[in-house]
Amino acid sequence: MRIDIDTYREIIDTLTRNKSRSFLTGFGVFWGVFMLVALMGGGKGLKEKLDKNFEGFAQNAVIIGAEQTTKPYKGFRKGRWWAMEYKDIDRLKQKVPELNAAAPILFSSWRGGNTAYYGDQKTTPRIQGTVPEIVEIIAPKMYYGRYLNEMDIKEHRKVCVIGKKVYKDLFKEGGDPCGKKIRIDSTYYEVVGVDYSSGNINIGGRTEEKVTIPITMMQAAFNRGNEIDVIAATGRQGVMMSEITPRIRETIARAHYVDPTDEQGMFVFNSELMFQMINNLFKGVNILIWLVGLGTLLAGAIGVSNIMMVTVRERTTEIGIRRAIGATPKMILSQIISESIVLTLVAGMSGILFGVMILQMLEMYNTEDGIIETHFQVSFWTAIFCAVIVSALGVLAGLAPAARAMSIKPVDAMRDE
Repeated sequence: MRIDIDTYREIIDTLTRNKSRSFLTGFGVFWGVFMLVALMGGGKGLKEKLDKNFEGFAQNAVIIGAEQTTKPYKGFRKGRWWAMEYKDIDRLKQKVPELNAAAPILFSSWRGGNTAYYGDQKTTPRIQGTVPEIVEIIAPKMYYGRYLNEMDIKEHRKVCVIGKKVYKDLFKEGGDPCGKKIRIDSTYYEVVGVDYSSGNINIGGRTEEKVTIPITMMQAAFNRGNEIDVIAATGRQGVMMSEITPRIRETIARAHYVDPTDEQGMFVFNSELMFQMINNLFKGVNILIWLVGLGTLLAGAIGVSNIMMVTVRERTTEIGIRRAIGATPKMILSQIISESIVLTLVAGMSGILFGVMILQMLEMYNTEDGIIETHFQVSFWTAIFCAVIVSALGVLAGLAPAARAMSIKPVDAMRDE
């Protein structure tokens, strides 16, 4: 069939002859495509939003903490409180060479309680002391300045890195605070960096509410000696943390006369298991999205096919006359399939546009300081892929009605009322 302006006019005339029926038929395709696009964009945005909660946190890390024992061991009764020490870092590096980095962390208090001042402004941050290796486990997002370095540790420098909330509470006028000094209780610390990390997975509280100082300064200022509260470690590339976690537990437990099988006596958190669970969850969500979207779209295409069958039945006489004056089966086939494709394409593209508009509104809602926090929008090629699916379904939806039209004999059609 020759494709020209008259052909399109004929297709449009056929589809608009019964506007209500065409609209309701197309709505099934429209809704199917909209659901597919909206679910894909929503799933992408949900994953990105969840990923931000783990932003900067290593996917192959372990967090170790001392707890009250629940089992007796080597003459010690259960219920004993114990504490890790700085030597445990060296023990781990010697006994577990698969580790890439191990960082000790100290807290002034698990519940905060310290007050920081700058001029007339004050806030109550959480104070932590650590070493530069911590960036291998929890990567900072530096907005101003730098993070702690080795010289800060060796020289016991009175420097600090402040979180986003601490920065906004103390420096309400904004600007670069590096080089300025804040007072924590009775000690002054020079600000060397501002960490804008905002992930919800942290150690000892949210990063944006923390002031981080060198661990050597922390030990002296808070009279903590060689004790450490938490050890954060990460494995080398390709190392499965679940395989070396038992050795990590045993190395530290035996050094402090704690039963290595006492899981409540020593807290060991393996981030690898958590990230695997999240990845598997979203694999299942993506499969569900495609099943729901394509299922809805297929239902719409079946509706198109049914209506086209009705249309062919109503046009039996017209098709018979066309055959009688020389129209070939190929021309009839092209006519019916073209009508099906146009109907599904118009409805499908409308569904894509509506879905993109809804996703854009979601992105605008998740904008802070002019920066999009979460991207819900689908990619250009995803939209093209959806359009291709719609076109293919349009062809498939028109095949059965077209075959029905091709089987009509001119003589039988002339007898049809």
